[in-house]
Amino acid sequence: MSIFQEGLAPAPVNHIALSPLSFIERTAHVYPHYPAVVHGAIRRDWQETYQRCRRLASALHERGIRSGDTVAVMLPNIPAMLEAHFGVPMIGAVLNTLNVRLDAEAIAFMLNHGEARVLITDREFHEVISKALDLIKRPILVIDVDDPEYGEGQPVSELDYETFLAEGDPEYDWHWPTDEWHAISLNYTSGTTGNPKGVVYHHRGAYLNAIGNQMTWAMGLHPVYLWTLPMFHCNGWCYPWTITAMAGVHVFLRRVDPQKILNLIHEHQVTHLCGAPIVLNALANMPDSAKAAIDHPVKAMVAGAAPPAKVIGAVEDMGIQITHTYGLTEVYGPVTVCAWHSEWDALSLDERADLKSHQGVRYPTLEGVMVGDPETMQPVPRDGKSIGEIFMRGNTVMKGYLKNPEATAEAFEGGWFHTGDLAVCHPNGYVQIKDRLKDIIISGGENISTIEVEDTLYKHPAVLEAAVVARPDEKWGETPCAFITRKRGHDISHEDIINFCREHLAAFKAPKTVIFTELPKTSTGKIQKYVLRDWAKAL
Repeated sequence: MSIFQEGLAPAPVNHIALSPLSFIERTAHVYPHYPAVVHGAIRRDWQETYQRCRRLASALHERGIRSGDTVAVMLPNIPAMLEAHFGVPMIGAVLNTLNVRLDAEAIAFMLNHGEARVLITDREFHEVISKALDLIKRPILVIDVDDPEYGEGQPVSELDYETFLAEGDPEYDWHWPTDEWHAISLNYTSGTTGNPKGVVYHHRGAYLNAIGNQMTWAMGLHPVYLWTLPMFHCNGWCYPWTITAMAGVHVFLRRVDPQKILNLIHEHQVTHLCGAPIVLNALANMPDSAKAAIDHPVKAMVAGAAPPAKVIGAVEDMGIQITHTYGLTEVYGPVTVCAWHSEWDALSLDERADLKSHQGVRYPTLEGVMVGDPETMQPVPRDGKSIGEIFMRGNTVMKGYLKNPEATAEAFEGGWFHTGDLAVCHPNGYVQIKDRLKDIIISGGENISTIEVEDTLYKHPAVLEAAVVARPDEKWGETPCAFITRKRGHDISHEDIINFCREHLAAFKAPKTVIFTELPKTSTGKIQKYVLRDWAKAL
């Protein structure tokens, strides 16, 4: 035995489970009266916010919710969502943030699959939640959120969120997790086939990725963060925990509106925001008089497809500095960053835009990123040309897929997480995505399964064959493009197809473009999607 191991076993004095719950306890202790929440007319400091989180934890516990139980939330970017990120795990329960854009069938599946015992839901989603609950044959405690910034809709439950909080103790003695491997949240990803997969996060990963955000962006103390990114998406890329750790200000925004974004940036001197490129594109297309409202430096983090050069230029002219990142639901959101070098500032706009399109290098809190051969699991040459799959491993990789050991084993085969994204590695070690193994379409930051859309198209009585690919879109990044062969004797229009899809899918999944044609195939009858992608780009 090494002399450095003998008698030096971990003990409570020198070893404690990592959890982002520690962030709010510390911030409320050190900065109790610093601003924490801005939402419409609502202003709360860190002491009050911490007390509300403890009330939520206490009230859930009094209703019989225990460690390992699932609490689902169907909420936009409002203070209750922040409180759920702390109050739910304070009792060891698991937070399931539902995508507010999904249909009732998908929501019902997630509530059942995740075995949610509680659902906290905003009145805006009354219709879809009512339909989802009708599909579920077991009791769920439903809590209604009446957000003053919405002021419409009907309650799904007689139990009001503020009334529920009043049941709880603001000084509730929550317990630190004893196991950092314990699940903290459940996020569903559509994948490419079958039902959505439940991605399970643990306390350790959430803690580390929250810290990684700060290290990568060098946010410093007391950032003013505008919630343009949906908080349901990968737990808001872990920023509910990051901003809290840095004793920052959460400025909430229910719905992305470019004019309101500019107003809030100016009014509250916002320093940071995150989102899909579509958000920046919307700001870039505002009138010059509106864009002039930004009178201080602002940093924006984007993930997904990189913004085009003209958007980057327009946004930089507004005083917004862009950082491009990449990640997936399975790795807590962004985990690679196009780490910027000062000498690149002297390059032309097009050259800077090209560099910013790179997915870059790993976060300091991710232990490994490799572009490799999926068969040999060996790295491809760093020549910017050789294509391989992106693999990741480290503490910020998910625990696995809930109730799906086969999919988990497949995703972790060879000791790496298989992202399904194809990329090259440049000589400087920076990764750049070139294509997707699974044909996922990323539209406005949302993943769309081509197979799911194709399955819907095949339900139409006039469709003989169908294939869906991504078509580049200046506003959304990508949109679904459907290529369809009609059945003989049927005369349908592209409007008929789009309307049919909207009746059976969430609206954002419906094709934006429909082309009627014979589908190109291989000699064995397989549809040649690479040909269709070229056609879609040329439209």
